[in-house]
Amino acid sequence: MLMRTDPFRELDRLTQQVFGSTARPAAMQMDAYRSGDELVVHFDLPGVDPESIDLDVERHVLNVRAERRSPAPEGADMVVTERPTGTFTRQLFLGDTLDTERIDASYDAGVLTLRIPVAEEAKPRRIQITGGDKRKQLSS
Repeated sequence: MLMRTDPFRELDRLTQQVFGSTARPAAMQMDAYRSGDELVVHFDLPGVDPESIDLDVERHVLNVRAERRSPAPEGADMVVTERPTGTFTRQLFLGDTLDTERIDASYDAGVLTLRIPVAEEAKPRRIQITGGDKRKQLSS
């Protein structure tokens, strides 16, 4: 359903702690779960302007990009800067069991929520079993 792989994520986090910067954009935190016939994904994006969020899907790869700017005015003398700013990206590899044509996205209280329906052909279906009498009639 959802394939998650980012082998460099922990390395980037360690590099940022040691050197104070990253070589690539920061990844955003997320939770994902299946609820009924849909995959629900929540991304933490506090302080992000919804207009700066870009979503696109190509060949079952979902790309999420958002930007958070510093709230301080230009030229301000920063005393403490603990909240990350800049570009945040995340890439999700979606299985072919998901209907990427019908993704619903909403942003509320700093959380981007995506609802991705399970494709109709991937939903479980009941298969009717015929009785033994019909098979006997066919073989006679």
